[in-house]
Amino acid sequence: MSLEPAGSRSLDPHLRSYAARAAGMTASEVRALFAVASRPEVVSLAGGMPNLTALPLDSLSTEIADLISKDGLVALQYGSAHGLPELRDQICEIMALEGISGHPDDVVVTVGSQMALDMVTRIFCDPGDVVLAEGPSYVGALGTFAAYQADVVHVAMDADGLVPEALRAALAATEAAGRRVKFLYTIPNFHNPAGVTMAVSRRAEILEICRQHRVLVVEDNPYGLLGFDGQTYPALRSMDPDNVVYLGSFSKTFAAGLRVGWALAPHAVREKLMLATESATLCPPALNQMIVSRYLKTHDWKGLIKSFQSEYRERRDAMLAGLEQYMPAGCSWTVPAGGFFVWMTVPPGVDTKAMLPRAVTARVAYVSGTGFYADGFGSRQMRLSFCYPTPERITEGVRRLAAVLADELELANTFGPINQRAGSGPQVPGPEIA
Repeated sequence: MSLEPAGSRSLDPHLRSYAARAAGMTASEVRALFAVASRPEVVSLAGGMPNLTALPLDSLSTEIADLISKDGLVALQYGSAHGLPELRDQICEIMALEGISGHPDDVVVTVGSQMALDMVTRIFCDPGDVVLAEGPSYVGALGTFAAYQADVVHVAMDADGLVPEALRAALAATEAAGRRVKFLYTIPNFHNPAGVTMAVSRRAEILEICRQHRVLVVEDNPYGLLGFDGQTYPALRSMDPDNVVYLGSFSKTFAAGLRVGWALAPHAVREKLMLATESATLCPPALNQMIVSRYLKTHDWKGLIKSFQSEYRERRDAMLAGLEQYMPAGCSWTVPAGGFFVWMTVPPGVDTKAMLPRAVTARVAYVSGTGFYADGFGSRQMRLSFCYPTPERITEGVRRLAAVLADELELANTFGPINQRAGSGPQVPGPEIA
């Protein structure tokens, strides 16, 4: 028997069967425009894609062929949900660079750190639970929280990262409302999208606040080794192993396409993460893990990271110089000490989401700020990525963007500012805006 009214025709006959959590899933506007923005004549300052030109492809291809030849029966077979033991040992050596004393048994290898975040959210959040996150926050995290029907409460940042006083206020207000905070999600180093780094002097205080309120900390750190001066910061996990789940990834320091990440968790949490991983993928791909492990064993991966640092620093400098030269008065932006992103605020009266199609028409793309908030903010902000284009393309892209912005400001001055529109909330990211 049909559930549709007589004479009606649904575009999706399964519409009434979806789970309630599916209603919160929406595609990002940049993903919808990606086919246009990826044309060679368009300078994309939108994508968070790492620049892979420094990878030793010749030697990697030889190593991978040798791996398949000698160990193919293992590499192409099912593996453990825990992850390759040798790779877990190597991951602990990498985390030691940030002061973490982790045990390989407490590392769970995942299909990218996005999967690790999904698993953490799955095992901790019931519908209606609260997750605290910096405002703005990583769009992929917001999409995950929405998928599990958790509510995000944003906590303010400044040039030194998460503000402890704002964290206290958010916890007090949430608890006063009788709501349950499950964890604080934070990107302390070279934040995506804000580009700022949490001051070392704040880290212990923020951890103490969370301990007092019995709130877990989820530390997402994909960019921690990409500081432009070579500096690494003490991980939150190194200061409080019992209350921090640390998420790491090889996507930014080796190869994003292999999708190898990990979680380092307190032992009891590790057990739950492994059960969640088994239900999601049964096991992460053994071949990809073996490629990463072989690369770490046979290549100068620290030297390659230094090359990445140098390349991204040059691109960052090109973007900052272009912004200084071309942007109209009233614009401001962060100055990242590492990572991939600059966060820019435009003058009142300009809606960066509404402006995006006109920018793409002018052959430049960015990510509007609304995608990085769960509560409708961000219409005067945009994320500018400098990791992928060449310095010359970055300069040209900034010049084009400044011209579009100048036109928007002229219209606002002539006809009055448009109403700032609320954002559409969490969005499901494509890889082009990761």
